Amino acid sequence: MGTEQAAAFIRALADANPAPETELLYTDPFTLLVAVVLSAQATDASVNRATPDLFAAAPTPEAMAALGAEGIGPYIRRIGLWQGKARNVAALSRLLVERHGGQVPADRAALEALPGVGRKTANVVLNVAFGEEAMAVDTHIFRIGNRTGLAPGKTVREVEDRLVARCPPELLRDAHHWLILHGRYTCKARTPECWRCPAIAFCNYRDKVLKPGG
Repeated sequence: MGTEQAAAFIRALADANPAPETELLYTDPFTLLVAVVLSAQATDASVNRATPDLFAAAPTPEAMAALGAEGIGPYIRRIGLWQGKARNVAALSRLLVERHGGQVPADRAALEALPGVGRKTANVVLNVAFGEEAMAVDTHIFRIGNRTGLAPGKTVREVEDRLVARCPPELLRDAHHWLILHGRYTCKARTPECWRCPAIAFCNYRDKVLKPGG
């Protein structure tokens, strides 16, 4: 997919959803960071069922660190890989207090130095909490990049770099949301619902599903 076609694809998604937002529940950069860490290999819906009670009990890094992994665990048992995530959330909370005065840093290197925080999580926090033009590539966006020809790549980083290069600059901040929501609800893994895709005219996928049921 060429640059102009890629831009048209993204603009079509933008026209269909002018004000996209993350589906994770959060109130500030800290609760966003925790929610994104918990969402790894889990659905946003499962995270959203667990975090209101967790954040009520521990709304700050200081409170979360005091709760500790053993205290965090019971709140997040319904989320996949909850034991490791409880340890990571407790540890990153301690480091936020010790290194950053209890504040979430608006810096990629500092974010990625926190337990459980990789490039994708850092990109989400930088984008949503701090308004940076970062492209967080998850499994949905990786699939769309390759399936449609929008940004093919063998690795997540290749897809990220190509998306950043091909996305119109004024749309880059919201493009992450448009693409992830598109992958979650329309361009699905098993059976893409191409018949209701707003960007179908610009998609290079050869096996389009043009009506329900195939």
